[in-house]
Amino acid sequence: MPLIPEEPQIHEKAQGPRATPASGRTAPTPRPVPGPRPAAPPRPGRPGPVRPAPPTQRASRDSAVADPGPSRPAAPAAPQIQLIPASPEGALDAAEEAVDLLLDAGRTPGDVLVITTGEPHPWAAHELSFGDAAYWAQHDAGDDVFYADAAVADRAVSRAVVVVALNGGPEAAADTALSAARSRAGALLIVCGDPQRINSVLGAGV
Repeated sequence: MPLIPEEPQIHEKAQGPRATPASGRTAPTPRPVPGPRPAAPPRPGRPGPVRPAPPTQRASRDSAVADPGPSRPAAPAAPQIQLIPASPEGALDAAEEAVDLLLDAGRTPGDVLVITTGEPHPWAAHELSFGDAAYWAQHDAGDDVFYADAAVADRAVSRAVVVVALNGGPEAAADTALSAARSRAGALLIVCGDPQRINSVLGAGV
């Protein structure tokens, strides 16, 4: 029986390195990373509601409406009343003592007006001897204590302190003197005379 020649065997070393199945594949292409989407254009529509004005603007408008306008001046306060009991003969001396105490306490001579109902004060009698115009010129200057009779007390202007001496004269003179003194005294009214007579005229106990 004939022998079949054996095929020559090739060793692995002679055949060379085998190709790795993975090495024959190509690398996948990287996909691009998507970027931010562009903003959608605004859609046409109706205009939105009108917003009210800021609070500061509304406050200024409201304050102008609530303005009450200029305030009214307060009514002047009534003067304090002091009573010095005295007879008609001693009322003028009591008034002189009251004036001295006022000046010692710090009142200026121009703050004081003295009104008499009977015999005029010696100063007034002396000044009237130079004429009525010179007498009232000193009153208008307001530099000194001014003495006036009750008959002309309405011509005198207001002063901080008014002193009344009920030193006689007709009953109507006391009413005139007290009424004029009360309306012209800014802070203090001092009355020298009969307390019952003074209370009946002023209408209140002092």
